[in-house]
Amino acid sequence: MSSFDNREKGYEAKFRRDKELEFKVMARRNKLLGLWAAELMDMDAAEGAAYAKAVVIADFDEPGEEDVYRKVFGDLTAKGIEVTEKKVRAEMSRLIGVAHDQIVAELQA
Repeated sequence: MSSFDNREKGYEAKFRRDKELEFKVMARRNKLLGLWAAELMDMDAAEGAAYAKAVVIADFDEPGEEDVYRKVFGDLTAKGIEVTEKKVRAEMSRLIGVAHDQIVAELQA
């Protein structure tokens, strides 16, 4: 029975680590997406950092990533930036990999 309990605790610990990593990666992706959009909107560094933070916070509006997409796409189009849904979603997908690599590198350092 002890071996079963140990295995169960191991799975629970791995699940917690995986969820924490997923959360960090998504938050980093959202920050990077905000910085990307801020650059398109010609924001300076301080404005860009504040905007990126707002994008990260927008992810807490509802489950999933649609809230982040709507914020970024809506803000870009409101500023008159010609961008397609496909381009924003492609950037979101690309930045997931970048964010994952950055977080993993930080954890290994």
